[in-house]
Order: sequence, then structure tokens, then C-alpha cells
Amino acid sequence: MMERVEERVRAWNITVETTLETESSFLAFGTQGSLPVVLKVVRALGDEWRAGEILEAFDGEGTVRVHAQVPGAVLLEKLDPGSSLVGLVLDGRDEEATEIIASVIQRMSHPRGLSGAATVEAWGEGFQRYLGSRDKPVPAAEVERAQQTYLTLCESQRETRLLHGDLQHSNVLLSSDRGWVAIDPKGVIGEVEYEVGACLRNPVERPDLFATATAVERRLEIFATRLNINAERALRWAFAQAVLSALWSIEEGATVDATNPALSLARAIEPMLGSR
Repeated sequence: MMERVEERVRAWNITVETTLETESSFLAFGTQGSLPVVLKVVRALGDEWRAGEILEAFDGEGTVRVHAQVPGAVLLEKLDPGSSLVGLVLDGRDEEATEIIASVIQRMSHPRGLSGAATVEAWGEGFQRYLGSRDKPVPAAEVERAQQTYLTLCESQRETRLLHGDLQHSNVLLSSDRGWVAIDPKGVIGEVEYEVGACLRNPVERPDLFATATAVERRLEIFATRLNINAERALRWAFAQAVLSALWSIEEGATVDATNPALSLARAIEPMLGSR
């Protein structure tokens, strides 16, 4: 890992000032000449391996800008102050935060094509992997309903395009120069109604702020108004994605029980599906 970091530091002529390690990547903050930059090197193949290529497809429209990228590593503009939208939600400004995410989605609405990008259909294979496994902390009936909902939506999608794939509050940061921009895309091809699901199940620190019918309806109304999307489809995507998110957590080795934030959202949404 550190050999790859040192290789990029040399190749991109970066003067490193501070570093930060996360579970998935190594971050180095510094300068390239006089330009403030952030180097991100991903630890292993996975959702973030092509993040630089995905960001380039958005060409800085609603996203952090890319100075250089290779598979598994990307050199980014440094965002100042770089605070996330989580703070707004925790300060009781959830509607404002939702409006900002809707604005970011609007700005990201004309990406270039990206060959080999993941599709929502491929992501949905996680349901079957779980149902074929022995470990069943999430009831099979709940997973099967979410899977059927997900597959039905996949088959009936309208216009599809490259989406961020994980556009939630901790992945939207403030730049004093450019306003709020998205970071850390996973990149997936799907309809825009899919994109709002991640927001509806975040911030994970406070599920009490989002896992209620009232909060879901309030957020969906903002998205539907700002983005002219089908709120019913967005709600169904959010339900299915929330269950899928919990299944991914299990695959990654996390303990998932009834207190899981994503499952809390799914269980708040499920009664709403039958009444619409």
C-alpha cells in the first residue's frame, strides 16, 4: 500500500503535509507546486477503485475536481473548509440539507459515458447472494420483498445515466469557492430516482432523524419538486436499497440487527408502500 502511495507522490510531485488513513484508503494532504491538493489511494479493488475516472466523467459539475488519476488513486482539488452536510442535519436544518443534495444531483445530471460502469441490476445481485447464504440475521421474507421490489424497478427504468451511487450527507462537502460538491462516487448506471435512496437512509449517526414516515415524506417532496422525479419510484427504490445496504454490511463482516439504521428506514417505509 505505502509503495503505491510513495509512487503517486513522486509521479505527481506532491509535497505532503498531513496524512489520514481510513478503512478503505490512504489520504495525503499537501501541495503540487502552489496548488493545494488531496491524494487518495484506495487500498484494494472495490467500489472506489475507479473513483477518479468516475469523477472525470462528471467534469467537476457538482463534484470535486480531478487533477490526475490512475486506477486506485486520484489527485483532487482540496476543498476548504471541507465540512460535510451532516452538520446541517444535526443542527436541525434537514430541509436545507436535502435542498442542497437535490441541487448537487441537478448539477451532476449531464455526465459523459463511462464504459464498464456498474449497473443497478448488478448491484441487486446482493439479494440473491444473501438468500443463498446460511447466515440470516435479516428475515428472508423481508429480503425477498425488497428483492422483488428492486427487480421490478430495474425492469421498468426510464432514462438511465451515470449516477454517484452513494450521494449522502457525508459525501457532500463545502468549498468556499464552489459551494457544495460531491466526493467519493461509487458510480452506477440507473435512473435518477435511484440516486435519492442514499440520502434517505442518512446520516447514519442519527436514524431517529430519518427513519420515520414524516421525514421520508418531507425529503421526498423536496426531491420530487426540485428534480421532477417520480416520488413513488424513489420511495420504492429507497426501501429496496435500504435492505440491500444492510445485506452489504453483513457481507463486509458487520453485525446487523434490528437497530441497523438502514433496516430502520426500510421498516419505516414498508407500511407506506401499501398505502400508495
